[in-house]
Amino acid sequence: MVPDDTIVAVSTASGRGAIAITRMSGPRAHEIARRCLSAWPAGPRLASLSEVRDPRTGETVDRAIVTTFVRPQSFTGEDLVEISGHGGVLSPAAVAALLIREGARQAEPGEFTRRAVLNGKLDLLQAEGIASIVDARTEAARRGALHNVDGGVSRQIGMLRGAILDLEALLAYDIDFPEEDDGPIGRDRVERALAEVQHHLADLMASVRLGEMVREGAVVVLAGRPNAGKSSLFNALLGLERAIVHETPGTTRDAIEAVIEAGRWPLRLVDTAGLRESSDEIERTGVEISQRYLAGAHVVLVCGASEDELRATSDAVHTVTAAPQVRVRTKADLVGEPGAIAAPAAIAVSALRRDGLVDLVGAIEQTLDEAYGSLDPELPLLTRARHQAALTNAAAELALFAELQGTNAVPATIAAVHLRSASQALEALVGSIDVEDVLSRVFSTFCVGK
Repeated sequence: MVPDDTIVAVSTASGRGAIAITRMSGPRAHEIARRCLSAWPAGPRLASLSEVRDPRTGETVDRAIVTTFVRPQSFTGEDLVEISGHGGVLSPAAVAALLIREGARQAEPGEFTRRAVLNGKLDLLQAEGIASIVDARTEAARRGALHNVDGGVSRQIGMLRGAILDLEALLAYDIDFPEEDDGPIGRDRVERALAEVQHHLADLMASVRLGEMVREGAVVVLAGRPNAGKSSLFNALLGLERAIVHETPGTTRDAIEAVIEAGRWPLRLVDTAGLRESSDEIERTGVEISQRYLAGAHVVLVCGASEDELRATSDAVHTVTAAPQVRVRTKADLVGEPGAIAAPAAIAVSALRRDGLVDLVGAIEQTLDEAYGSLDPELPLLTRARHQAALTNAAAELALFAELQGTNAVPATIAAVHLRSASQALEALVGSIDVEDVLSRVFSTFCVGK
């Protein structure tokens, strides 16, 4: 499946910038580059200043730093040339156009990384980790993606697959050599090995949910009656004026989102319309939007200036979502104001004085840890629907094996087929099984030049 042509692309983002990198990979990369360069580097991985020239006219197209790589010691596993020329739009485009005219072709999205996978330089999870680094919107997502790129997740998958193969080998030994050594393999031994595999698989499946929260931010919805101080708290947590703060009830007619990183968890804050009955059609629409956000929340900040407000809002939220709640007593700076009584287990905050914000973020993190699991920087994170589908398939096959093994409904040789299917699901996850449509879907989302 490894292509035999040569590809080229500008690997840096288009637009005004100091340097643009044009990358060319394939069997003719060095041949094409030699015709277009005034000087060739002294050796692989040694940078050299050179003019990029049109071999037909001798016209200088750009001046650039050129670095060459010899297969298989390159990112793609092929002969590769990187030309670091002037930035902007026209210069890198002219260099790429020249190389295409001389025999290369324009690379498709993700094609450099795809060739790295096909040539055994990366597995599919590592390749997806590269795309996740580029797309990361939170620090936690960036760290998780780096863990994927260095092979941490792949090693976890490999260990799990190895455990399944060991279990399969245990059955095969019992089938082929029932009279050897200590006799038949005990059922309890098989059950213990299966339980351990299922436990590790469940941990990985849980990381898919965590991965989504890390990539997009845990959804933290601010809920409360109109004028409960939600928008002021939203702005205080952001540290900038994103929401309109006004004394008139019903100011927030739509939901406003922002992602912050105030601790270990990236938080996707959502300021919503006040929860109340209204005859105003626009405000009713805003309340409906609020309820949709509440239904998808990971944590709800129940906001209110009094115990009565907090209790009423908490009850209203419970009718919409089962997400855990953090009770927030807003306007804590208004000491002595009627009704401003600290509620049990509520975090007192003052958006005006910025008091209590650190305690509030700590309470949010603790709630997320308790509800969804602690966010360990070393925890392997699987973030894509493809990952979840593969793990779900593997878990289903193991469950079928456990059912057949426990009831003796079929011979062990037939029950073991489900172990092989579970192993193959994990192999597809890292790309050990060559599935063309899977590769096409994965790399179609990549940047051109990656």
